[in-house]
Order: sequence, then structure tokens, then C-alpha cells
Amino acid sequence: MTIGSSFRARSFSSAAARYADHRPSYPSGLFDAVEELAGFAWAGVRVVDVGAGTGIATALLHGRGARVVAVEPGAGMAAEFVRRNPCIPLVRGDGNELPFATGSVDLLTYAQSWHWTDPARSVPEALRVLRPGGALAVWSNDPDVGVGWIADQHARIEKSFGPGFYINDRARSQHGLVFATRLLRWSRQVPIEAHLAKLSTHSLFLIGRPGTEAFLAAERDRLGELFPDGRLEEHYVVELRLAIRPERRRSAER
Repeated sequence: MTIGSSFRARSFSSAAARYADHRPSYPSGLFDAVEELAGFAWAGVRVVDVGAGTGIATALLHGRGARVVAVEPGAGMAAEFVRRNPCIPLVRGDGNELPFATGSVDLLTYAQSWHWTDPARSVPEALRVLRPGGALAVWSNDPDVGVGWIADQHARIEKSFGPGFYINDRARSQHGLVFATRLLRWSRQVPIEAHLAKLSTHSLFLIGRPGTEAFLAAERDRLGELFPDGRLEEHYVVELRLAIRPERRRSAER
């Protein structure tokens, strides 16, 4: 993780409540796919949700019957998590140094948070805390730029602020881990103002980059012309990557 990305990662705590209110959830098919690829059911599974934020994914994991613990580095996000999920345990930390015993976890999940880690550290940490046969699940939930108005908006963002608005969570084969992949498309209908509030929770808009307020104001006008009834349909693509921890670790990694 670069210095710049670290700064962006810390920015979310300034908008934790808005993040929880307006960031999209996840389709139920995602959790069915994790269950299928991992090879075990959710009920009673020991799950650690790393970079849990305000608990959007964590609450869904808990609802599936998992024994889930959240890990979150940001003070503001952690406080909002506790406010919204008082029955789910949370510890402060990050994926580069997990505060869990070796071999104590069935499943590690990273819901749009893998890109904030340093894979040279987070992959060995995942291998350490996962039991043999346990699974590492990494997923992103990005706007579908195959949809015309979303592609146009993304192009305007990159023209105004440069590339890197959507930071990919893709995990590659590392340390003997081989990732299987699933893609899931879904959508939700929201008011234009809710869409703009969601946009404003992305790190690019939270770090004080000049021109962001003007950009959002211009988007309000454009979207109002495109969707005169004041509502629009956000389309998303969830990319899930899941790897099983080998039964035996290679001697070089011991």
C-alpha cells in the first residue's frame, strides 16, 4: 500500500455515518457463491471480516449464522460499526497484522478492503490465521461501466481527477494460493440525491481534492436531465475471488 493510498484509506472515518447510509449492500448470491467455493455452510463458521468499515458485509455474514468478528483500523468507522452492530464483536487492526491466533479462523473476508493492504504482508497473515482448508474471500462491488450513463460518469470523474477512482480488489495467485472467481451483476434504484451522497463517500471525494464539490453539483444537473423523475438505477458488478488455504504450507513459508 502506497503513502497516497494509506491517506485515502484513513479518509473514510470523516464520513462514517454517510458511508453506512448510502454505500450499497451486497446481493444474496454473493454469499451463496462463497459457501459453494469454500465448501462449507455459514452456520457456526468462524469468520473474520477484515476492513469491516461500518459493518455492511459483517451484518450480512452474522445474519447467515456465522460466528463473525470484525477488524477495522479507522476510529470513526469503528465507532459507527459499534453503534449499528452492538451484538457483533469488533477489534481494531488491519490485514497486515491480524490480532488472531495461528490456525484459528475458518474464513477470512475482505469486502472491498483488500486493496488497502500490502499483499506481501497480508497474504502470509491470512495463511497464518486460517486453519488448513480454511478460505480467503476477497470481493469488490463496483459500478458496472458497461451501462451507458455509468460509463459516462466514470469518464467524467477520470477526466476531472485522473484514474484510480475505483480501486480494484483483485487478488492474484500468491504463496501457493489459487483464486477461483465469480462475477455477479445486480442493481438498486435510489433517488439522485442518494446516488450523489454515495459518490461523496468514495475516498477521492473525502481527501479534499479541489473541484469535488463543483463536480457533484454538475452531476446533479446532468442526472436531473437524464432521470427527470428524480430516481435512477445503479448497476453493480461484484467480483468475488476465493482461495483455499492448502492443508500443508510449503517449507519456505513456515
